[in-house]
Amino acid sequence: MVIVITRHTVATEDSEEFVAHAKAALDVLSQRPGYRRGSLARAVDDPTLWTVVTEWDGPGYYRRALSHYDVKVTAVPLLSTAHDEPSAFETLARQAPAAED
Repeated sequence: MVIVITRHTVATEDSEEFVAHAKAALDVLSQRPGYRRGSLARAVDDPTLWTVVTEWDGPGYYRRALSHYDVKVTAVPLLSTAHDEPSAFETLARQAPAAED
């Protein structure tokens, strides 16, 4: 599995528009094969820092999704505002909550 984490700095006055673009991007990405889930979040301590997180069955699914026309039109412009840093990570371990007795 691969998780993709993009961070965005968004001025407070632009947050409503950013949220609309991020939701549209998640919607179009969710229609691509290999997509598992996605979320939009804002930093608790800094309301100008946002993240978009998606999970994929593997890196190939994510890369192919980015080349799809609808994704290029809707999601890539949003991704172009992301911080310039590595964003795709291979999941090496997962831990579910411990079962209660």
